[in-house]
Amino acid sequence: MVLGSSKCHGAKCYCQRFKIPNAQWRLTDDNERAFLLRVQTDCGIPESRTTSGLVAYLNHGPVGWCAVEPRTAYQKLRNSPIPWAGRDENKNDKDVWSITCFVVRKGYRQRGITYTLTRTAVDLARKRGARANEGYPMITLPGQDIPWVSFMLVLTTPSLQLVSVRYQDLPNAGS
Repeated sequence: MVLGSSKCHGAKCYCQRFKIPNAQWRLTDDNERAFLLRVQTDCGIPESRTTSGLVAYLNHGPVGWCAVEPRTAYQKLRNSPIPWAGRDENKNDKDVWSITCFVVRKGYRQRGITYTLTRTAVDLARKRGARANEGYPMITLPGQDIPWVSFMLVLTTPSLQLVSVRYQDLPNAGS
């Protein structure tokens, strides 16, 4: 794939973690998940009106990836209790888009690529009819380098509004 050997969730996810139910996830391998991502992105069809994400290029080479598409594309996300705690809204609202994953190639991190991908993902979603975008950031410990997550700082930019935070999921929350 474009970004090399980046792994997430203990395997090469290929942005399928929020799409494939747990039981099926255990039955898929890296090759199958890579195939699914190529199909979902309409890989090799530049004029396609659909995709499941964006690739960032620097000096004509791929350096980053951001998964973004309508929330309805993420079956497992819609069925998970975590993002819905304290929320009362239509999980199947096709006008809400989700930014679920970022990957920045090693050697290109800490250069603002994730911020650029975020702004571009929000713009893409708006151009394609989104009335709202949402992300699911992971708050990491200082110095922790996890290449596949969206960080709280990235998703609280002027183009996005913080709606809720689940602090009870954090280590030492409330102390």
